[in-house]
Amino acid sequence: MKARHLERIEWSPNPRRPPDLASWPYTIPAVAQIIREGGLDVPDGVTFLVGENGSGKSTLIEAFAAIYPRRGHETGLGANVVGPSPSAEDSPLQFHLHARTTKLASPAGFFLRAESMHEFLDHEDTRASKKAWGDERLQARSHGESFLTVLRHRFEDVGVYFLDEPESALSFQSCLGLVSLLATMRREGSQIIVATHSPLLASLPDATLLEIGDDGIRRVPSYDDLALVKSWRHFMSAPGQFLRHLVDE
Repeated sequence: MKARHLERIEWSPNPRRPPDLASWPYTIPAVAQIIREGGLDVPDGVTFLVGENGSGKSTLIEAFAAIYPRRGHETGLGANVVGPSPSAEDSPLQFHLHARTTKLASPAGFFLRAESMHEFLDHEDTRASKKAWGDERLQARSHGESFLTVLRHRFEDVGVYFLDEPESALSFQSCLGLVSLLATMRREGSQIIVATHSPLLASLPDATLLEIGDDGIRRVPSYDDLALVKSWRHFMSAPGQFLRHLVDE
């Protein structure tokens, strides 16, 4: 079932704290493109943001997550149903963006940010009922298992979900499980935006692929056209060609 809760991210500079467009993060090519074009349309289903470190993927997704009005559905068990709180290290980009949503946009959603999940899991173990997380303490599990628990318990409702490098704690098999979950969520009517370095996750059929780089944001027509995929295929076909330049003395 196709659904667009979040239709567009709009550039809407705050006049009370005008942005310095000559400074970071506004000079990141992807951000500069959003400014130049007045925003970014958000398609239905699953959208992957793919690019090198420093290209702006995390900057974009943290700002998108901050402006979408996620409230979630109260569990009554004290659990955090929307994800980690904003960090003091987050960019000011969120203050100059506006989320254009549909009239009946779901309040459900979650922001899974790999770099802050340890603190989030620890906080949940001290404040939420164990019943909110399958009657177990999150920190009693491996990092990857804790990630999977969050996915299982907080990604059930139809809504808008934001994932920043979720593959960082997941094995190959667990990544396959996440691909299956993303397909199910899309089928049920959720929108998901994922920043990733994983060619496995990006292989989800019929997903929107946005390559983030020096030229800004480019929609890639097919999985095979992603620079990420080409690089991994080249390496896997002949790793020695790469490694001899890196490890040979």
